[in-house]
Formats: sequence, structure tokens, C-alpha cells
Amino acid sequence: MKVDLIIKSKWIAPVIPKATLLEDSAVIVKDKRIVDLCPQEELKTQYIAENTVHLSNHILIPGLVNSHGHAAMALLRGVADDLSLNEWLENRIWPIEQGIVNRDFVLEGTNLAIAEMIASGTTCFADMYFFPDEVAKAAISANIRVQTASPILDFSTIWADTADEYILKATKIHDQYRNDELVYTAFGPHAPYSISDEPLKKIRVLADELDIPIHMHIHETKKEIEDSIAEFGCRPFERLHNLGLITPKLNSIHSTQLLSNEISIMGALGTNVIHCPSSNMKLASGFCDVNSLIHQGVNVALGTDGAASNNSLNMFNEMRTAALLAKAVSDDAAALPSYQALEMATINGAKALGIDELIGSLEPEKFADITAVSLNECNTLPVNNPISHLVYAANSSQVTHVWVSGESIYNEGVLITMNKNQILDSALKWQDRIPKELAL
Repeated sequence: MKVDLIIKSKWIAPVIPKATLLEDSAVIVKDKRIVDLCPQEELKTQYIAENTVHLSNHILIPGLVNSHGHAAMALLRGVADDLSLNEWLENRIWPIEQGIVNRDFVLEGTNLAIAEMIASGTTCFADMYFFPDEVAKAAISANIRVQTASPILDFSTIWADTADEYILKATKIHDQYRNDELVYTAFGPHAPYSISDEPLKKIRVLADELDIPIHMHIHETKKEIEDSIAEFGCRPFERLHNLGLITPKLNSIHSTQLLSNEISIMGALGTNVIHCPSSNMKLASGFCDVNSLIHQGVNVALGTDGAASNNSLNMFNEMRTAALLAKAVSDDAAALPSYQALEMATINGAKALGIDELIGSLEPEKFADITAVSLNECNTLPVNNPISHLVYAANSSQVTHVWVSGESIYNEGVLITMNKNQILDSALKWQDRIPKELAL
């Protein structure tokens, strides 16, 4: 068979089947998709490739899926550090955004974020921010996948004035990109405290009709719970459950304040949780009980959140932090082993985004979204356990190659589909536009 690309690698972690590790094997790509994984010794008799890549000290993994973030906020990295969520968001971030966010901010901030994500092995990201059409434009140009969760709130912002206008714009974004291979869509109601019942009912109906997810910050802090009880007489989860939103379409972001019965309901109804461990800790929001969620059958994916609250978009950091934190929170050293942390950063993310039939694992017929990581470094030698090294030892700087749909977008430290110097120049010009009295 004539194929487009053969990638030979010392190790391959396809993610499916679970905890599988292939040695001295290859991934075969034709027409954007994986057609086979086979031992290298069988290649000569089966395939002829236009392009063959030899990676003798690497491990191939599915491209990482960053399941929650606010990409343009890369331009707010380091702004208002070391504050609680409410102080950070309401008194610093929102006022700054009111003053400087526009289409240029979103496009240039998203380009900066995408460059960082590609260089650290991410091939798909979910984004909740203003001007999602600019985010889509940036992703298409860079040849990276994105799911735009169009924001929806009760109050006016630069993107829309009313909840109905936000929802209308979200449906238009969906119609615009419904057949795009790189851009997927979702509804992004910000949080239970920033959106009322009637818009949530509309979103639930539309999400079912359009068959797209709902991304929402839920149970992020204790204050959110207290305020909901004071205003609605119940916890946010109960309110959302009564509105019919606790479904497989829902991605519950953060989820640091869940009770055991809420976790059971999530498992029974198929709701996804997006775990953002670094952001949760930095804002002192609390700890997501990942071990209990997994044991109750909840699909748990990983996200970085925005660079303004993390402060990086590095999924290797999130895998390691998630694995270590799960052990500490559950008092169980066996909680979240390395292969499960890798699943959270790949196939679980794809499932939460509703595209696990397309990406998230290295399997025939899926898009060839692939990341190569060199293990030939002091911090990952000797290679006693390649998957363990990915999670507990590897740095994102060890990513050497990234492909999306079989197209190279990162090669030996060089961005192929983006102009790095232009991105850096664009980012630098925003430094002087952020009000110093709010930033510090």
C-alpha cells in the first residue's frame, strides 16, 4: 500500500487498548488518518511511504487534548497573581478585560497560546472566551483543533449584551463551522452565579438539538456554594440537576466542591468533569476528588484553564500534578496511575468534547494527531517505564514533533504553521496596555 507517512518509534503508547505499550513499532498514515500500527519489521512487506520519520529514542502518544482554557488570556499571564478567585476575577480580570479586550486581543492572544500549546504537545483545545470566531480563525491557520465554547452570561460584555444575544451568536458560530474538520463548537454558560434559569433551559434544549456539549464552571469554590444556597435555596449542582443539565452533554469544569451523592449522580447520568489542578491550587479553590469520580464511572479530563490563573498551558504539568494530587487527596498511593493520567489528557478529553471517534488515541481510522516525546534526556533515563516517565519525569521541552491530521506542525523545536517572531512581537505590544494598578 502506498501511504503518506510512516513514523517509526522506539515506543508507542496508543492509549487504546488501555495501558498498552508497543516497542519498535510504527504508525502508518494515509489521507489524514491512521491506517495501521505495526512492528517495524513488517513495514517493508506492507507499506511504501512518501515520507518516513525515524525516532529511535522517542515515545509516540496521541496529541494532547487541553479540555478547558481561555486561550486569549495568555496575554494576561502573571496579572493579579496570588489572589482568591472572586478578588482575582471580579476586581481585577473583568475590569482589565473591559478596558482592553477586542478582536485583536483575542486573535493575538490565541496565537500566543496556540504556539505554547503546540510546542508542548497539544493538538486540540477547548476554549471559552469572547470572539470565538477569532479563536477559530487562529486554530485553522495553525492547523490545530479547537472546540469553541461560546460564552453566555446574563450581563453585557464586549461580545454581547443579553443572554439571548449570546445564545444567538453561539448558534451562528455553530452553523458557520458545523462541517469544519478542525473547529468544533459548544455552549459556554460561564457559571451558575453568572447566568439565570431561563437561558440555561434554552441552552439545554439547543445542546440536545445540535448534539454539542455544554462547558460550565461548576462548584469551583466554597463561596459559590454558599451564595447559591442564599439565593436559590440549594447548591448549584441541585439547581442544574432540577433544570435537566446534568447529562452526558455537560462538562463540569473544576468541580472542587462535590458531595458523594453528587458524584454518584454524575456517574449515573454520564456527566464529564474537567479537572484543572494547577489553576484550582493557585486560586485556592479546593481539590477535585478525582479518585472518587473515577470509581463512580465519571469521565474525568484535564485542562490547564487560562494562563492568567495557571500560569502556563503545559499539559505535561497538568498530568503530573493531577496524578500526585489524586494520591494526596485520597490518601491512596495507587490512585491515578500514570496510564490513567495520560488517558485524562487524551481520550478522556476527546470524549468530553464529543469527538472521541475522531481523536484521542492512536487507532486506525482516527485522525493522525500525534505527539513525539524524546526520552533520551538525563531526567528520563534509564527508560524503565516509558509511560511513567511521560507523567512523572518528562518536561514539555522534550516534545520534538507534532502532527495534526498527519501534517507536521512542529518539527525539532520549530513551529511549522506559525510565525514565532511575529507572535512574540504581537504579544510584547500588549504589555503596556494593561493597567498597572490592576495587574499587580
